[in-house]
Amino acid sequence: MHVLKNLKSHSLMKSSRRNFLQHSLLGTAGLGLGIASTSDVHAAPVPSAAEPELTQEIDVLVVGGGTAGVIAAIQAGRAGAKTLLVERGAQLGGAMTTGGVAFPGLFDAWGKQIIAGIGWELVKESVELDKGPMPDFSKVPQHHWQNQVFINQFLYVILAEEKCEQAGVQIAYHEFPQTVTKTETGWQVECIGFGTKRRVNCKQIIDCTGGAEVVGMLGFPRLREKERQPGSYLYMMGEAHDPGRNQIHRLYVYGAESTNSRTVTHANLTGRKSILEALRKKKGARLMHMQPETGFRESYRIDGETLITVNDYRSGKKFDDAICYAFYPVDLHTKSGVKPEPLKPGIVPTVPLRALIPKGSKNIIVAGRCVSSDRLANSGLRVQASCMGMGQAAGAVAALAAKAGSTPLEIPLKEIHDLLRKHGAIIPGDV
Repeated sequence: MHVLKNLKSHSLMKSSRRNFLQHSLLGTAGLGLGIASTSDVHAAPVPSAAEPELTQEIDVLVVGGGTAGVIAAIQAGRAGAKTLLVERGAQLGGAMTTGGVAFPGLFDAWGKQIIAGIGWELVKESVELDKGPMPDFSKVPQHHWQNQVFINQFLYVILAEEKCEQAGVQIAYHEFPQTVTKTETGWQVECIGFGTKRRVNCKQIIDCTGGAEVVGMLGFPRLREKERQPGSYLYMMGEAHDPGRNQIHRLYVYGAESTNSRTVTHANLTGRKSILEALRKKKGARLMHMQPETGFRESYRIDGETLITVNDYRSGKKFDDAICYAFYPVDLHTKSGVKPEPLKPGIVPTVPLRALIPKGSKNIIVAGRCVSSDRLANSGLRVQASCMGMGQAAGAVAALAAKAGSTPLEIPLKEIHDLLRKHGAIIPGDV
């Protein structure tokens, strides 16, 4: 009887809740208030989800799912490598999505496209699906920012996940390497997430963490200035943000650095506190949009087999082992602001393979803003389009090295170029 009474009581509570929701919806509709629609989807069971520990045998491990990492993973997967992408956050895209810098230039220089391939494919599809405008690359703009491509950051995330799935790339969110140990065939990497301990045995690692964090864990030298460029916290106050169509307000966070979880936490708390103070001062204004994280411009860079200097960058040096182009003004942000230094007409810098290889290393390659370069050269190299080009090159090299049982610098340059061309990339000298 007691059980029957509880069941009846539970049934009455569910019925009352349903009636309340129905009456509430009708009531608010009568008042002209909008109600968000509700739909549902069923997630398939995750194999062995109850097991806290798992072991995987793969070819390529990509650490960091930001601008460079997602492209590196897709390229490695498309080249036939069994690939795992580990990202400590909850989504792909990095500075472009979580940071909100959703204008990934520049893909063109002096009237022609110089960066294409997988990154451009993803950007182009994002704009097309969002029915957004595209710049005309055949026209040389008066200012570099006039050929920026604006993307819907939310759409980019889910398209990137789709392309990873299509390439056979497995994504592991909320995880990060804790230890990396050299083995006879490559690496053993212990990754930790909440409720998950993942042991990964891989042949190649691609470090796309932005600050070359895996390289640092392995004890290879890294470069960093005493003072870093400010980070930017992006938000919108007073009017609605229209993703893929406009930029949002930018707050400089001086002293922001992405060295570790403590410094990132401090930068985020500092930025959000300042936004709250600004909101309180602006009477009648509403906070309409705020990114979840500060966008960081600068951190550690690797000390690579080659160092790209600002003179190399300004002169558009064509390296013997160039694997992609890069194009952006020298763009150093300081406490006095930023004054972009445009490159001279016709100059298009290149990125050499050796600048992606930590000095004296084997079976590891980097991509993105941690490329081996001096500070001024890095201020131009760090932008998204160039990082996408580096990411695709790193993915191709890692896949080839894994297949050959070799290390990145031993892969013939022609094989790298051929694979990149097959997947739509533009090789220096092709245009």
